[in-house]
Amino acid sequence: MKLARVPFAGPEPEPAVAIGDRWVRLRALMPELPDMTGALGALDDVSKAVEGADLAGLADRTDMVAVDGAELSVPLDRTRKLLAIGRNYLAHIQETNEQRPTAPILFGKFPSALTGPFDDVAIDHRLTQQADYEVELAVVIGGPARGLTAENAMGAVAGYAVANDLSSRDLQFSEPQWIRSKSFDGFCPLGPWITTADEVADPMALDLGTSVNGEIRQASNTTRMLFGITELLVFLSQGITLQPGDVVLTGTPEGVALGMDPPKWLQPGDTVRCHVEGLGQIENRMVSPT
Repeated sequence: MKLARVPFAGPEPEPAVAIGDRWVRLRALMPELPDMTGALGALDDVSKAVEGADLAGLADRTDMVAVDGAELSVPLDRTRKLLAIGRNYLAHIQETNEQRPTAPILFGKFPSALTGPFDDVAIDHRLTQQADYEVELAVVIGGPARGLTAENAMGAVAGYAVANDLSSRDLQFSEPQWIRSKSFDGFCPLGPWITTADEVADPMALDLGTSVNGEIRQASNTTRMLFGITELLVFLSQGITLQPGDVVLTGTPEGVALGMDPPKWLQPGDTVRCHVEGLGQIENRMVSPT
């Protein structure tokens, strides 16, 4: 399944599921469903509702919109945690002259950094002169999970999405922690939808990449992660309860602006496109703050 948030009768986005060439309002199929976070915690029920859906009965209502041209918002509505992993691709470590970690490096991004897959992102040069991009495979959690093991870790995954872990490099390296430099408003575009885990045969074998104004900057594959998804979920769930709607950003490959000579920092007017094989692409225009 593909899950998204799109506007139907009004301007506010609502949880939706793709059926054929239509986004269908989830509440039309499951009136008791509270929100997208609730759907992620009840995917078996959502799947059954989709299988039994009578779209003909919805034909005269405002519960469907065409997939083509639909206005997609952030596919999550109640994210608790954005858990991000640093230095998880060897070539990225090498291009930035960092040390290879012996365990995953965890940092956080505030949920207010989330923005839609095609929204504009403000680059405020009063705050940063070194804005950078990072394509990442995002893992979306589906059920409460703590103390996961290698045997059951992947069962906690609801699905996957494309993310851009935007970063202010000058702030990142001028402060002892990374959370502020990674958490400006809009510094985590996510989407374009959530593809449920059952539709991704092997998340550890997906091409991913970034282009800026059409110039390819990043091109790699998730096989090159130092710590795979299973290892990350086991590591994170030791002492931290993972909840439906939590997002794990699994690290970025080489090709970031920081690793270029000279660096090509993002500027207002740039268009950044990130993709992950089988999950779609997101595209965001960098703008000056209003």
